[in-house]
Amino acid sequence: MSDTWTTGRGAGEAGRGGSRRGGARQGEAQAPPGEAGIPGGAPSDVPGEDDEAHGAGPVRPLVAASWRRSARARVSQDGAARVELDENELAAYRDGHPLAAAMPVIRELMGAYATDGEHLLAVCDAAGRMMWVEGHAATLRKARTMNFVAGARWSEAAAGTNAPGTALAVDRPVQVVAAEHFRHPVRAWTCAAAPVHDPRSGRLLGAVDITGGSRLAHPHSLGFVQAVARAAESQLALLAPAAEPGRPCLSALGRDEALLTVGGRRIRLSRRHSEILVLLAHRPEGVGGEELLVLLYEDESVTPVTLRAELSRLRAVLGPDVLRSRPYRLAGPVDADFAAVDRRLASGAVAAAAGEYAGPLLPSSLAPGVVRLRDRLAGRLRAALVERNDPGLLADWAYSAWGEDDVIVWRALCGAVPASQRPPVLARLDSLEAELSTGATVLQRPGRHTRG
Repeated sequence: MSDTWTTGRGAGEAGRGGSRRGGARQGEAQAPPGEAGIPGGAPSDVPGEDDEAHGAGPVRPLVAASWRRSARARVSQDGAARVELDENELAAYRDGHPLAAAMPVIRELMGAYATDGEHLLAVCDAAGRMMWVEGHAATLRKARTMNFVAGARWSEAAAGTNAPGTALAVDRPVQVVAAEHFRHPVRAWTCAAAPVHDPRSGRLLGAVDITGGSRLAHPHSLGFVQAVARAAESQLALLAPAAEPGRPCLSALGRDEALLTVGGRRIRLSRRHSEILVLLAHRPEGVGGEELLVLLYEDESVTPVTLRAELSRLRAVLGPDVLRSRPYRLAGPVDADFAAVDRRLASGAVAAAAGEYAGPLLPSSLAPGVVRLRDRLAGRLRAALVERNDPGLLADWAYSAWGEDDVIVWRALCGAVPASQRPPVLARLDSLEAELSTGATVLQRPGRHTRG
């Protein structure tokens, strides 16, 4: 591994690498490129026990990218995480969360390790809201000073660079060491986190995290928490009800490449095949070749021969019994995640719809038919959230990757949160309003939140 902290140049004692010094010294990390002039700047310290002695290099690319996102989200470097759920709200919320079923396994694997090592185990939801924070009593007391507690939001967009929040943002295991944290009060800590997904649909459910001092600044910590996340997913798979035999399941929300589960197989589709499956799942009665051509391709010069070749390749992937022609259609019903969200909205179950919405439908797709479906679903859900005016649901959207620049929701959130929680929301809204006045919001810059 090539990270500086894994080669002995940056796994320093917690707190010492995070001190603030006047001016930049040789070996210190600088603010990420392109962030000059942002309020508060970006962190200028590099994690390490002794920067000068060890000659610590530049900030890791993963951390630099996270700093840029944190700065763009106007996260205060000296702020604290916001506690959003009181004890009663928290108890009801986590009892109904899918990860509650995995907590016995998580505690069995991590509980003694956290307590004996003076660490904390934490589990958050997909929006970065802490549901469980447990472990060593003295460490718990210290963590409360920065609101690392159950009920607080630690998403990257709300709390800056931190392991659970950044792991959710990039959807992969992440370790953040000391001064790599965006906020100054968190730089006395080291943490490692890994995302946890629904074993059937692949939907992001949350993250499992280990947080503590300098002894966690080791690659083994990252491997350990990743293994715990996989064990949690295995436990959820054992407890999950069996899918209806032969009924395919399609997951396309928040994914550039859809995941199809059919006949006991899990198939990751190409981007074009993902678009075809989404359109056919939406139109179970079937779609004629000419219409499908229009729904799929922006370029009007694409010929039916191209489409037939693409469908032939898709049939080879899925098998002859799944895809039919004249008109093009799927052989039977498909359980699609975007259709489930649509049904929840139609029945008025806004909270359930928001909980199942894992992100925009095939976010990078430019296929006209997919774009219309994506915009329609997102628009309906946004309107329902604004009408419901629930600060928790609005915050889940606002602090997500797809909602961080959604000025409509930020306006609603500003009016919904209590006065004591309004200043950071108002600051973000003011920033968005200023960008809107110059025509520079993400709503006018399509493609920023797509993932490769």
